[in-house]
Amino acid sequence: MTFSKKIKKYKTMQLNPAHILILGFIALIFIGTCLFMIPAATKDRHHLSLIDALFEATSAVCVTGLGVVDTGTTFTLFGQIVLLLLVQLGGWGFMTSGILIFILLGKKIGFKQRLLLQESMNTFSMQGIIKLVQRVIIITLLVEAVGAIFLAIRWGQDMSAGKAIYYGIFHSISAFNNAGFGLESDSLSKWAGDPTVNIVITSLFIIGGIGFFVVEDIFKKRNIFKFSLHTKIVLTVTIFLNIISTFIIFALEYNNPATLGNLGTEDKWWAAYFQGVVTRTAGFNTIDIGQMTSSSLVLMIGLMFIGASSGSTGGGIKVTTFALLLLALWSVLTNKEDINVFKRRIPSSQVFRALSIAVSGVIFIFIIFFFLTITEKGADIEAIIFETVSAFGTVGLSTGLTGDLSPAGRILITIMMFIGRLGPLTMAFALARRSNKLSKIRYAEEKILIG
Repeated sequence: MTFSKKIKKYKTMQLNPAHILILGFIALIFIGTCLFMIPAATKDRHHLSLIDALFEATSAVCVTGLGVVDTGTTFTLFGQIVLLLLVQLGGWGFMTSGILIFILLGKKIGFKQRLLLQESMNTFSMQGIIKLVQRVIIITLLVEAVGAIFLAIRWGQDMSAGKAIYYGIFHSISAFNNAGFGLESDSLSKWAGDPTVNIVITSLFIIGGIGFFVVEDIFKKRNIFKFSLHTKIVLTVTIFLNIISTFIIFALEYNNPATLGNLGTEDKWWAAYFQGVVTRTAGFNTIDIGQMTSSSLVLMIGLMFIGASSGSTGGGIKVTTFALLLLALWSVLTNKEDINVFKRRIPSSQVFRALSIAVSGVIFIFIIFFFLTITEKGADIEAIIFETVSAFGTVGLSTGLTGDLSPAGRILITIMMFIGRLGPLTMAFALARRSNKLSKIRYAEEKILIG
């Protein structure tokens, strides 16, 4: 083989950004799995099994919040800190965390690292990407610190100062990163009607869920008329979904004695608000999810599928994808060629991308759901689809099926969480063989029947 052929072969073997991002997340999950299998990570000093450790590590890195063991009673302080670090690194993303290490070590950040950052953060260009990473880290730490202080002050009324501070830090990081891990067995049910806990926790995961680009845009411009189109769409859809979901859950669960029925009117509103807005992002709960009506669960499945915003710590197909699909539908129904919103025209290429994300998401969900119906014989179909979509949206809510999953089921949900965190399109790109050759052939056009 000639030298030129060797070079050509080497180039063809190089990994694309999607492959590198996947390998980076796998590396983080592997490290987390190994740490959870150390006896010092669990209170009974009996390390987690390989499958359980892998599940917990994946859930933490993918900021999902689903757990096969109870966080507060199973893990030691060491195990909980490992979990928290994985959540923080996973929330930032593999490349952002890597760049932070580069910055701390004073290493030069090259073109390849910037390209990977652009891919992982889903930005339009590499210009100013390193400064953006620095701002992401500063915003994260600042918001988490403020949240931890408010929570510590509130919980200081119920527990010792040291415990309140630790609870504040743990839940603040978990909430901002949309992970949903809690230190209480019933999540935040003790504070279902507590205004401080409800406002602080929801504020944290909403800020984390709308994305760093939106937060930065708001702070920079501070004028709704000057916001970017992305920010306007994210804020509009987020507010709309949060309001609608709160009212619907309040109405559906109002007389349900197992959820809102036995609460006072004010507490009912707080619980409905919390569960309405948490569904698209984080896995906390203040009422028993398994006791909610089927109608509420169906609504929550839809909200979990939509998910959070691009460039955020949340999963799902993203609110911008959902909005773009609705706008495309409206354009077809009104017989318009262009998709216009807020006096701006959205290119058709982004419509195709949005459609690809939604379709690939549905395909991945169907595949995992199908196999779970085989591995989890006897389980309720409603619970299986809820668990699958929750894993895909990296939400972390469960009707109670997680702990009862078979080993095969746990592996399937682990895969679903991984796909949900990276994004269905990134996974599709990684699995598909992509050719660098541009086709010079353009075939004759012919229409087919649709609808």
